[in-house]
Amino acid sequence: MQTAIQSKSCQFLLLLTFIVCNLSIFNSSAISSPYSLEVYKSSQELIVKDGEKVIKKYRVASGRGGAGTKRQLGDKMTPIGTYKILEFRDNSRFHFFMQINYPNPVDAWYGYKNNLINGKEFKDIIKASTDDELPPQDTKLGGYLGLHGIGEMTNKKLTIHERHDWTEGCIALTNEEIYELRQFV
Repeated sequence: MQTAIQSKSCQFLLLLTFIVCNLSIFNSSAISSPYSLEVYKSSQELIVKDGEKVIKKYRVASGRGGAGTKRQLGDKMTPIGTYKILEFRDNSRFHFFMQINYPNPVDAWYGYKNNLINGKEFKDIIKASTDDELPPQDTKLGGYLGLHGIGEMTNKKLTIHERHDWTEGCIALTNEEIYELRQFV
């Protein structure tokens, strides 16, 4: 199964196989870029590509909720699907933050179908997607997800980052790596 993820500045594509969970991000900004980003959750790796050529690899951490996709607030899962990076924030609690448009229309559909959100919330998420704006971040589906750094660097945090998926649902890199990654999105 293959699911695409698009972005104003970056496009995510998450590939699900029977054993491996993957996330790919393709640049779709107004100024065309040859780069794409692929995140493989199972091997904790983000790969920057120019076509088929590997440019750079990063070790990443994702949501500590395990395999599968995010369905609701608090499940600590990293979403699988097509998402747009809509905002970039310096000085976040995790150093630098690239926020995606979670929940997207597919997430909204599952949320509505499973009675997690109401009709108005569903429509608000669809409108935000159509207008390339951030969707409501305070529904039962959760929000405030993206790619970020670690925050204040300590040996303990670096060890946790190297060994575990520790986020609430985001993709995390070291502080230096998240700034370096910015040039590709």
